[in-house]
Amino acid sequence: MGEPRYSRRTLLAAIGVVIATATGVATYVSSPTAVERHVATADKVRATSAAKPAIRFERAYSAARHREVTLAFYLPAGANARGLPMSILLHGLHGDARHAAVGNLPEVLATAVAKGSVPAFGFVAVDGGDNYWHENVPGDDPMAMLLDEVPRWLKERGYGEPFAVTGVSMGGFGSLLYARRRAERGDPVAAAAAISPGLITTWPEMARRRAFKNEGEWASLDPLRHLKSTGSTALGVWIGDRDRFIEGTRRFIREARPEVGTVKAGGHDDGLYRKVTPDVVQFLAKYAKRAV
Repeated sequence: MGEPRYSRRTLLAAIGVVIATATGVATYVSSPTAVERHVATADKVRATSAAKPAIRFERAYSAARHREVTLAFYLPAGANARGLPMSILLHGLHGDARHAAVGNLPEVLATAVAKGSVPAFGFVAVDGGDNYWHENVPGDDPMAMLLDEVPRWLKERGYGEPFAVTGVSMGGFGSLLYARRRAERGDPVAAAAAISPGLITTWPEMARRRAFKNEGEWASLDPLRHLKSTGSTALGVWIGDRDRFIEGTRRFIREARPEVGTVKAGGHDDGLYRKVTPDVVQFLAKYAKRAV
């Protein structure tokens, strides 16, 4: 007797069983189309799991701050930089551009873009000092840097103009202030995402940060006193229920009625940030439009 002969269909069915067994998928594959679909899906899963953000740092001279600052770009790997929509990313107190991407924000963005669940966009962070993103020290104006210099820096590098702003802690306060300033210029930013924003309710507590000359200056900039100042900008706010800024943030959510106002179990820490970054990326993605 010679060697047994098998039809092409039988061989493909056997391949299907092997694939299903090797991958732990309990689906019997019995056609060429199904085999191809299964392999394509497996390839996409591998590509998604391997998705890594592209992160790079540059230095630029800020006339508004009278010093060199670091620019940090957090991008989905492989994205075309030309006209790429960008969200400004504001760091917290005692932070800087290199550490502005809290939790796993760049990885979440890269994975979501690789999956095709969001359009490609990126984040740009810049050193802003410790003065709640305003000119507390004469000649050091981080807000002017954000408004007037960051768009130019992005354009010089081929990116689109900032469509959004995202901030954490002090940067959350700053993101709402930035959205207000853009609205006042008649050029509102599309979206502002505030994570664990530093919305403090008493002057003695804020005074300890030495970020404002006096209570009047703080009151003139405090987002809690200017709830409608961001105009048409879509707002998203996320905070942990054990965060030290929970009182002010709950009040902001209650009174400003942002599009997203989420309180999750957690504190003012990396654990909370990792819980909310997928929602933050999805929120921002709704407003990301590639510049042309």
